Amino acid sequence: MSEGNDRLYELARAATVHLLPARGDGAPLWGSGFFVAPGWVLTAAHVLRPHLAAGPRTVFRVRGEGVDAEARLEQWLLTDPRRQAVPLEEDLALVRLAGEPEEQQHECVWLADRAVSHSGALKVCGYYPGPSETYFRIVDAEINGHEDRHGLIIKPDIDLPSGVSGGPLLDPETGAVVGLVKSRRKQQDGGKAVAISALRRFGRTYRTVVAAHDRWHGGEPQSPTGDNWIDLQGGPPAGAGEQWTPTDRRDALRLLAELPPPPDAPTVELLAKRARSHNTWPGGTPELLTWRDGTGLLYEGARPLEALTFLRYLRFVELYTAARGGDATALGRWIGTRLRREPRRAFHDLVRDVSLPEALRPAPDAVPERIVIPYPGPGEGATVAVLLDPVIGARPARFFWQIWYDDGHGEPELHEVDGSVHGHDPAGLVQALRGPLGRLLRAKDQEGRPVPLEVALPVEHFDTAVHRWRFDDIAELNDAGHLGVRRRVVLRALERRGDPDKVWAERWQAMTDQRRFSGWRTPGQGDFPGARGYRDAACDLIPVMCRPAGRDPGRTAMRLALEGGHGVALWHVDGHSSRVCPESCDILYAKAEELLQTLGSLAELPDRIRHVRQEISELRADRAWAEPMALLYDDPRRPLPSEEGGTLDAPL
Repeated sequence: MSEGNDRLYELARAATVHLLPARGDGAPLWGSGFFVAPGWVLTAAHVLRPHLAAGPRTVFRVRGEGVDAEARLEQWLLTDPRRQAVPLEEDLALVRLAGEPEEQQHECVWLADRAVSHSGALKVCGYYPGPSETYFRIVDAEINGHEDRHGLIIKPDIDLPSGVSGGPLLDPETGAVVGLVKSRRKQQDGGKAVAISALRRFGRTYRTVVAAHDRWHGGEPQSPTGDNWIDLQGGPPAGAGEQWTPTDRRDALRLLAELPPPPDAPTVELLAKRARSHNTWPGGTPELLTWRDGTGLLYEGARPLEALTFLRYLRFVELYTAARGGDATALGRWIGTRLRREPRRAFHDLVRDVSLPEALRPAPDAVPERIVIPYPGPGEGATVAVLLDPVIGARPARFFWQIWYDDGHGEPELHEVDGSVHGHDPAGLVQALRGPLGRLLRAKDQEGRPVPLEVALPVEHFDTAVHRWRFDDIAELNDAGHLGVRRRVVLRALERRGDPDKVWAERWQAMTDQRRFSGWRTPGQGDFPGARGYRDAACDLIPVMCRPAGRDPGRTAMRLALEGGHGVALWHVDGHSSRVCPESCDILYAKAEELLQTLGSLAELPDRIRHVRQEISELRADRAWAEPMALLYDDPRRPLPSEEGGTLDAPL
């Protein structure tokens, strides 16, 4: 074992590099990094930030054993490069060497398919500056604690030399890199590291990198001494037919890397559950961006389940890909070959006879191009809700946020809560929510059915144009990136959290029985219905306002509508506040009426609005009227969670 470990450490050394200025002769190193795929280096974002914050495309150098090449930053997770302290989950950066990947021959580390936070002994690798040159060092260390979702605490009594930040953490037991060094503790021993699971936060780039990683290892590359990572990993021997071996894992991941990626996380999750015979895995479900990530759910602790479970999962993936016109023949052949080595013949049908779940079978070709998806009521599907609580006394307005997830079959669950001290101004909400909300939405979106997003606000802030938010600074040219285009986005009244009142519940029930709806121009030209007018309005009428809801007369109209039990309304967030309507308002009301006439049920309205927003993004001039329109869709059957702990006040 000792000789095998020494050979493994040599591979880790060969894959570890250091980063320095483009003209690096005699210049101090910036920090360490390591190759995760041909031409791809992973390092800590804080290593690069001082040198690249002002110019992210600046060329620098990457040096290691047999490698001395120019490189550029491809992507980092930093949301604000000017921030002095880099959060743990943002302290990753991916670097690409200049030129084609095959131009540089180098080692690559092995990345596990499990997304877990390591505990126990490991090796820290990296470079440190000497008096005359830069030196490689490997240090014994131990992880004895975790912080947040991706933080690892390195035990005290371990001296990490300067320069190893960004270097790999190698687990000798599994032969996999499990994290990278973030920092030493100031004037103390020990430090912090980032779990390799945070690599999934790179999204599409993560897919690209791990596919290249799996193809490279799948080619069984050998070091100059004849070693490779898989041969040196612990686990069952290659001939163990009932057990899933490191060689099986390498071969399967190579084949999965050749397939089209999964459409969404729920597809991967469902197929993994079916492969495990509906038995769930311990702990929470990590982000699932690739078919590879699904294999990481087929473990108990660090130990893989039996080979039949993995083969069942691979067979599901084969069927899913083939059903959508993809070529999975190579994967199918390998499954058949590997199954012949499984000695328990009576169980082979558990793999051969699997069929896709009904929910994942492709829809018939005759289905219309744009299907109207009803908004989920109780027991009909999931929703994500963001509650924005105003900070009491803050001028201008600031908000604390909470993110809730409701699967539709029980009480909503608090997913994540704002940890800031002073809250966020309206302009900063998108940046603050980008990480936690974006991750949850990606995890719960299904192909063709993005999970609806509900945003709860006080009435005076109803003009927050949530449907215009976007979480991607850079998107493909054909990507309609605004939230209101991608998914059903609705507003809810924060004041209504908790048990619904009778007037609201009764009006909603009456509206769900309707099959035709009309717009109600309120307040009209010189006509302002009182409280009774809203309470007694017919249940097929939906209030439509050409005015913003955050200032009078629209604010008064919206409050009266809520008090009168109305759970649905449309309004113009940028509209006029004068008593007299300009001529353009007549067009808005006519177009809104046309839209409402298309409804066959109340639950169709959020997706009908989304379709119109999608057509706006496609430059349909006749849909421009709806761009500033916000939608209240406040279902009392799925009430917002009750307020706990009283009012959130601004800190002194």
